[in-house]
Order: sequence, then structure tokens, then C-alpha cells
Amino acid sequence: MDEGLPAFSVGGRPLHERLTAELPRLASMVVAELTERVPAYRLLPGEQLAGDITRVIEANLRSFISVLRSRTLPGQAELDVLRESAARRAEEGIPIDVVLTAYHVGVQVVWESVAPLVRPDEVGDLIGINALAMRYLEMVAPAVGAGYLDERQTMFDDERSARHILMAALLGGTPPETAAERAGLRLPPGYLVLAIAVGAHPDETRADIDPVVAARRKLRRLRAELDRRARVPVLSALAPEGGTALLPTTVAPEELSERDWDGLRRIIVEIGQTAGAEVTVGVVAAEPAAVAGAAATAREVLHVAQTFGRPPGVHRLRDVLLEYQLSRPSEAIDELAALLRPLDGNEELVQTLETFLRRGGRRPTATELHVHPNTVDYRLRKIEELTGFDATALGGAATVTAALIARRLRRDPAD
Repeated sequence: MDEGLPAFSVGGRPLHERLTAELPRLASMVVAELTERVPAYRLLPGEQLAGDITRVIEANLRSFISVLRSRTLPGQAELDVLRESAARRAEEGIPIDVVLTAYHVGVQVVWESVAPLVRPDEVGDLIGINALAMRYLEMVAPAVGAGYLDERQTMFDDERSARHILMAALLGGTPPETAAERAGLRLPPGYLVLAIAVGAHPDETRADIDPVVAARRKLRRLRAELDRRARVPVLSALAPEGGTALLPTTVAPEELSERDWDGLRRIIVEIGQTAGAEVTVGVVAAEPAAVAGAAATAREVLHVAQTFGRPPGVHRLRDVLLEYQLSRPSEAIDELAALLRPLDGNEELVQTLETFLRRGGRRPTATELHVHPNTVDYRLRKIEELTGFDATALGGAATVTAALIARRLRRDPAD
């Protein structure tokens, strides 16, 4: 702007002189207005309001007064000072909307203090003051926001690094107390250790969308929703296909109730809906010192659930006990799998057997397979002829179920 123009005048006196003389009173008015409007300011200690906050407001007012005096917008040096001030507010944990509100309130207080003093011949100056104030806020707000967000990003990177160190300690089986202290976190009584598998989002298979970009978007949504729904700091190492997450619990693992498990099930359903992909989880509850072993078990539970076609959602060890136990190394596994060797090459019989055992009756089986119930009976008799086991009898059904599991495991061994 043209610095040769005369200074703005209000009430027959140069505006910058009037405001400079009233600076302490204006600063107090801004503090009072902020504490009335913004709850976060009411929570600050009185000494901070009277000290650092008031000094910052006075500095901001001086900057604005300088603009009004010279009719020139702030230069880079002045903006750097505002950025540094915003960074300190970020470090103190004051929300960004509160920080930006302070600048707007400051300008408003100045405006309201001078507007009643304007004489008729100073209306043109009042219009100029308003236009310059708008330009001032237009320039200051991005600088303040950038300073604040830069500091928050630095803090976030430090916090994320510390959390990764804590997670590495927990998963590595090393004492996590030192890492927790560094992360500024108190170790909880326990963790829900999640082994997570994430299906593909529909966008990942579209020809007109970059699948890498679609996968990253899915992952961002999943992480954000997991943190939001869990309502506690979640330690996670996730990729678009899944990974591991540790959800702190407020009670020891043995004290978890079915209500707690239902809450986890709801969380997994909701993050799957938000991510737009199926989410399957193997989960084990463990104390901090036992997280490493629990993570290995959770991965095995997830593998078993996926191997046997369990639906998306949460799967605990108790949900897959038989399949899990049969997946352990044992000489009996090969013997069990061999019981159904006579069915090799006849997938129609195998499918009928699997469906019958899962649905628990000839009519539900016939409905799912779109065949007549008599056809189901015929196939079950054929299976008994070939294997020697009656799948309709209690003992035969138990043996054949175990044999099917062993057969599946032999064809799809765990990693």
C-alpha cells in the first residue's frame, strides 16, 4: 500500500496513537472476550492468561496497529513471529480454532472500540480501516495456521515414533516399561491383540482408478476409524492388506466381559463399513508382558478362520478350537485326512458332506445345493459306502468333521 497516505484518524486523533495508548486496556478486553466465548480459554490457569497469553495478544495488537499506522500489510519478518507464536500454542495443546479465533476477536475489539468515536468526516477512514482489517486477517490466518500445523506435525511424528518403539517392544517380548515412558503412555492392564486381514475396496479393481491410491485411501480411513471408535491410543502396524493392532483394555484379560467382546465386534464392523472393505480379525487378550505370544496366536486364529471360510468379523480362539487344535503338528492329522481319501476326485460328494455338516440336516442341505432331499440321502449313503462313516450319526459326524478339517489343512497348510 502507499505509505504516503495520511494515517487513519478517529475522533480527531491518529488511530495508531489512540490504540497504542489504550493497548493494555484493549488486551484485557480481548482476554475477557476470549474467556467468555471460548471454553478452552476458561480452562487456562489465571497466571497464563495474565502472563503469556496477554503478552501474545499485546504483540498481535501491536502488529495490527503497525498495519493501521503504515497502511501496509505485515512483511515476512512479522509473519514469522506470528508463526512462532502459533507453534507455541500448538505445543501447549490449544486447539487451532481457538488460536485463530483470538486474532479475529482482537480485530473485532479494536473495531468496536473505535467505531463509536468516528466523526462524519472520518467515515472514509472507517471504511479504509475495515478493508485493511479484512486484508490483515486474510494474510495472518494462513501464516498462523501453517505455524501451528507444522508444530503439530513435528509433535505427531515424535509421538508416532515413540509409539512404534513401544509396539516393537511389546511384540518383541522385551520389557515395555521404558518404551511406554518414552511414549508418554501408561501401560494398560491388558491389550486386545488383533491380527487383521483387510479385503480389497471396490476401487482397487477399477480400471480407471490407480489401485495403489485406492488402497492408501482405504488404509487411511481404516486407521482413522479404528482410533476414533476405540477412543484410546491404538498401537498399530497396518498395510492395505492388514497387519497388527493393539487395543488397550481397562481391565485385565481375565476380567473382560462379553460386553467388551461385543464392543470389539461393533468396532470391527464399523471400521469395515468406513473402509469399504471386509475386515477379518483374529484376536487374543493378553497382559503387556504376554503380547508377543498373543500376537502369534492371533495370527494363527486368523489363518484358521480364513482357511475354513469363516465370515468377516472377530474370531477368538474359542470360536475355532477344533480347527485350531487339528492344525497343530500331529501324526493323527495325516491319518484323519486319509479317512476321506476315497472321496478324492468327487467334489460333488465332498461339497454335499461339508454342506450337510454345516447346515445340520438333509432339507437345508438340499435347499442350498438346489437338489432334491432324496439326492442328498443318496450321496450320504455313497459317502458311507466309500469311507465307512455315517455322517448322519453322532459319532460318524464328529469323526468326518475332524477328517474334513484335517483334509483342508493338508491342502492349505499354515505358513
